[in-house]
Amino acid sequence: MVLNDRDQAIINVTWHGRGGQGAVTAAMILAEAAYIDGYKGVTAAPFFGVERRGAPITATTRFSKIPIRTLTPTAKAEVVVVLDERLMQAVDVLGGLKPDGLLILNSSNPPEKFCTDMDIAVATSDANSIAEEVGLMVAGTVLINTSLLGAFSRASSLVSMESLEKAISKNFNPKAAQLNIRGAQLTYEATRMNRLWQFKEKSIL
Repeated sequence: MVLNDRDQAIINVTWHGRGGQGAVTAAMILAEAAYIDGYKGVTAAPFFGVERRGAPITATTRFSKIPIRTLTPTAKAEVVVVLDERLMQAVDVLGGLKPDGLLILNSSNPPEKFCTDMDIAVATSDANSIAEEVGLMVAGTVLINTSLLGAFSRASSLVSMESLEKAISKNFNPKAAQLNIRGAQLTYEATRMNRLWQFKEKSIL
């Protein structure tokens, strides 16, 4: 069987969050959802800075239609997801995004606020308000990581909401899964984009 470029391409996703926000968990659930969605090669890995609550943390998800032979992540990702928009001032988020990539932010601001000279697509969704609305809170902390998976599905069209819901259900008890799925669904619906984005098959295995 002859594989086309899209079948051989690796999709690289970088997650930027703070300690305690669940960026690593989101990266792992996305990898699981991608596998459910039919991708044969999936990986997820954390990259910690200072290991303390609130410190910047990076995680990656990679998936492909065929097994991934190298575990070394690319320097630049097709999609970057930011769980705290204030990290835009603390971390070189755009430096790890391909020039024609997709930036997804947890923000109440419109995507146009984050547009740059780069030819990137930008999507925003107020995951904080949505997570609080559905009751995704522990000890006063709003949990927004799984909600942003909905924004990823809406903005990228790379992994279906149905597969994300199945992956979420596998990682939480039934009551918690229901809340997390609802948060992801509402965030999906609330996601705003400055323009449509489509994955381009450039990262070949």
